[in-house]
Amino acid sequence: MWPAQRSFAGLPRRQGRSQPRYSQADKERAVRHYLDHGRCIAATIRALGYPSRSLLSEWLQELNPKKRTRVVGRSRELTPAMKQSAVIALCMRPASAQVVAEELGVSRGSLYKWKNQLLGHDPSAPMKRQQDAPASPDRSELEQQLETLRRDIRRLQLEKDLLKKANELLKKELGIDRQNLTNREKTQLVDALRPTYAVTELLCEVGLPRSSYFYHRARLQVADKYVEARQVMTDIFERSYRCYGYRRMHASLTDQSLSISEKVVRRLMKQESLVAATSKRRRYGSYMGEISPAPDNVLNRDFSASAPNEKWLTDITEFQIPAGKVYLSPMIDCFDGMVVSWSIGTRPNAELVNTMLDAAVDKITASGGRPVVHSDRGGHYRWPGWLSRIAEAKLVRSMSRKGCSPDNAACEGFFGRLKTEMFFSRDWLSTTIDEFVAALDAYIRWYNDARIKISFGFRSPVEHRRSLGIAA
Repeated sequence: MWPAQRSFAGLPRRQGRSQPRYSQADKERAVRHYLDHGRCIAATIRALGYPSRSLLSEWLQELNPKKRTRVVGRSRELTPAMKQSAVIALCMRPASAQVVAEELGVSRGSLYKWKNQLLGHDPSAPMKRQQDAPASPDRSELEQQLETLRRDIRRLQLEKDLLKKANELLKKELGIDRQNLTNREKTQLVDALRPTYAVTELLCEVGLPRSSYFYHRARLQVADKYVEARQVMTDIFERSYRCYGYRRMHASLTDQSLSISEKVVRRLMKQESLVAATSKRRRYGSYMGEISPAPDNVLNRDFSASAPNEKWLTDITEFQIPAGKVYLSPMIDCFDGMVVSWSIGTRPNAELVNTMLDAAVDKITASGGRPVVHSDRGGHYRWPGWLSRIAEAKLVRSMSRKGCSPDNAACEGFFGRLKTEMFFSRDWLSTTIDEFVAALDAYIRWYNDARIKISFGFRSPVEHRRSLGIAA
């Protein structure tokens, strides 16, 4: 009896603590029902008629603390992001919904409740997804987006590989527009990337018709009939200081009994990357101001001569290499551009120009010629040593106007060719001064003896004089 009933009946009240209301078996029964029927507190209370929510939570914590990771109901509220993650796990599950609920620590009913709130309720669809049921709309959309990203990544990788192959195989710049390539070059790119990509995909990317691809592919497989010419051209180009264009290259091939047209020579040189070096800016000037009266400009830019030793041109140019500076002082004959004499040194002083002038005068002593010596207004050509030598040899002085380099254009042109063909196209990092002087001297000798000129019928200055019966 309850204590009040015992008092009413006239029975004495029990002393001490009251007996527990629920036995251990009742506790275990409630906890077992909770675990076996969806882990829902409300459903367990409705089925058994006991206990309260707080009491059942205490029993769960007491008997199964590991299983009871989260109590749905009056436990802490889940954020919308957490609910969305739980719904995604439910839709993408490989096993049953009960397993997903146990992993997340929520009830199975809560998962479907959140799913209906986010995706809408579908009464006709079974709660348990069948093995062959179609994927949910969200998953299908994600798969489409993933497939689109994969296609974009593959297309970008293909574009990168095409540009890289164009740079390696065709020697093109990395930013080249593929549409500007010839069909032959596009065919080479497609063949190079065939092991990695499909032919149809490559043809679509480079914009090459299928018929054109197979036509040029068959042409590329035919043996090259210009193999010998390519080798000879490369050898001539290297021996000529990498300065010959297609016209002089064509003349050199003709001398070696290789008869091909100039257009073919130009095409083969382009394919073999045999490109002549270009000129760079001038670095050295010898003008030191008006230190003595200057003679008139006798030549007045008329650099033509009907015979050797009529008009001479001279100047000084500088070569700057890592080992130091080297200076060249030549004497150029206007008749055929031959270098009559030259001196090379490490200082642009009077000895440099005087030595060169003495060597030039020695060559005309026997013939008795008296050429006009034209120079700029540099101090080297106004010093007493230079003036006395000019007077003793009875030579005629001529000087350019102040600050007017075109008045000595023929000599400047020789310097430009010299630096373009011999100096700028090579690396002088590990070259000593003596080695550079020897290389410069060898070039000038080659310039006189072997370098052909178109205006002389593809002959060198020495060969041109011999053809005219003039001693070189």
